[in-house]
Amino acid sequence: MKEVKSPKKPLLFYYFAVLLAIFMFNMIIAPLMSGSQSTEVDYGTFMDMIEEKNIGVVQVEDTQILFTNKDETQTYKTVPMEDPTLTERLHDAGAQFGRVIEESISPFWTLCLTTILPILIFIGIGQYMSKKLMNQMGGKNAMSFGMGKSNAKVYVPSTQGISFSDVAGEDEAKESLQEIVDYLHNPEKYTEAGASMLKGILLVGPPGTGKTMLAKAVAGEANVPFFSISGSEFVEMFVGMGASKVRDLFSQAKEKAPCIVFIDEIDAIGKKRNSGSGYGGNDEREQTLNQLLTEMDGFGGNTGVIILAATNRPESLDPALTRPGRFDRRVPVELPDLKGREEILKVHAQKIKMSDDVDLHTIARMAAGASGAELAIIINEAALRAVRNGRVIVNQSDLEESIEVVIAGYQKKNAVLSDKEKRIVAYHEIGHALVAAKQSNSAPVQKITIIPRTSGALGYTMQVETGDKYLMTKEEIEDKIATYTGGRAAEEVVFGQITTGASNDIEQATKLARAMITRYGMSDQFDMVAMETVHNQYLGGDASLICSEETQKEIDRKVVELVRKQHEKARRILEDNRAKLDELAGFLYEKETITGDEFMEILNGGDRQ
Repeated sequence: MKEVKSPKKPLLFYYFAVLLAIFMFNMIIAPLMSGSQSTEVDYGTFMDMIEEKNIGVVQVEDTQILFTNKDETQTYKTVPMEDPTLTERLHDAGAQFGRVIEESISPFWTLCLTTILPILIFIGIGQYMSKKLMNQMGGKNAMSFGMGKSNAKVYVPSTQGISFSDVAGEDEAKESLQEIVDYLHNPEKYTEAGASMLKGILLVGPPGTGKTMLAKAVAGEANVPFFSISGSEFVEMFVGMGASKVRDLFSQAKEKAPCIVFIDEIDAIGKKRNSGSGYGGNDEREQTLNQLLTEMDGFGGNTGVIILAATNRPESLDPALTRPGRFDRRVPVELPDLKGREEILKVHAQKIKMSDDVDLHTIARMAAGASGAELAIIINEAALRAVRNGRVIVNQSDLEESIEVVIAGYQKKNAVLSDKEKRIVAYHEIGHALVAAKQSNSAPVQKITIIPRTSGALGYTMQVETGDKYLMTKEEIEDKIATYTGGRAAEEVVFGQITTGASNDIEQATKLARAMITRYGMSDQFDMVAMETVHNQYLGGDASLICSEETQKEIDRKVVELVRKQHEKARRILEDNRAKLDELAGFLYEKETITGDEFMEILNGGDRQ
């Protein structure tokens, strides 16, 4: 879609132009018009005219001498000189002594031109600017330059706009939004059936899943104007400005109907209202929300104005905003599944040159949990890597490396580990992989590396599921905890000491163990009782306990017991397979990076290649 930008009229420019014109008038033109029309001559010319008896009227002053010719058709002036006989000679020449009247503009017109006219011009331009500013600010109560204007970006229909074909991996969301497109194309079909179109649709989901792109695709498919504004743009310093912007936005939308209004990050103004009276910014936010509620109530079901909004925090929105009649439908835009990830990769891969041996299905499996935005970055990182290596065609290794860049960062080429540290990291990573391989509920190992990364990781083990998993059993979670403890267990078995390299493993293992007890009901002692609640499920899922202090102590004890049990299991596995642990760690130490196939070949008794 092509954005339509409102023309910016430089209203202040007119003030500067008038100031300059008045300055030039008073400095140059006014003196010429209001000054004397006499001709200045030297004293010698004055004496010659006396001798020629060509003097009419003379006016002698201390600073100048004004005189006319004999016919009084021209006025002259000159500077006075020390001349005692001047009066006698003027009398002999027939001159008349009196007042010489200079030709000049009337004092009244001088006053009009130099004072009254500039004031009138300023008043006129001031009224014009005031009216224009009021219109731009959305009403008479606007308080500052442009602060009541919504500043929404307006897009017009375009044949090159975004369509549903440009949005992959969100089939369910597109199916829900297709109804809006059909209504905007054929409203009479719904009117005939007595159906009203939804007033508002709320898109919810994690960051980067394509909520904004879906909204633009709806407008592109429907071929109608599209207003886009962020919720934070409504927030102003002065109370009432946000509400004025809301009025301006919906006023524009009514004029362009049928159209789509998209409010991104609506939680910035749509948060739940508290019971107390707000002050400052809080009061401003509530007034903005109240105005938004009023405007949405003012739309009938068939006005042709559809409100789309997106948020990562639907639980924080005010119930009055999300009730039926305002936002009638909630459309989840979740992280894509395996099929969706592959489709998204194909869409972005159309923009770059790729070799024939690229397997996007494998890349989609390796990128489990990635959002649409992250998948786009993976493709772009692969293209950048190909260019750095002097190629214009992306191959499979470029894509696999780009996944590692997104997950763990770039390779830290200037980090040189000592032989001892490198050996510890090799045993640590093989410990993870070996424990995972010896458990039946673990995902297959895809890759193991001990090359340091910019994220701070000295190495990592990548496990890739063969397909999407939506449920996990208690045994699978326990095996995952054991895999997390495998790195520390390998250090204990081989070196008899522990390092700081297991900090992230400890964090992940503890988080899983606590979730088993407090959220998943996988504890015999607490059974199916929730001990914590999750907030912001789309923004990391922060959890808070909802139990007594005594129960919290018992939960802590159970978490420690569960992690210790899996830690001991991992140590037993490694002790039972010590020979393979040494062989695999030595192989990884030499090559620094090995594939899952190489790992399994050695583990199953094959020879090194």
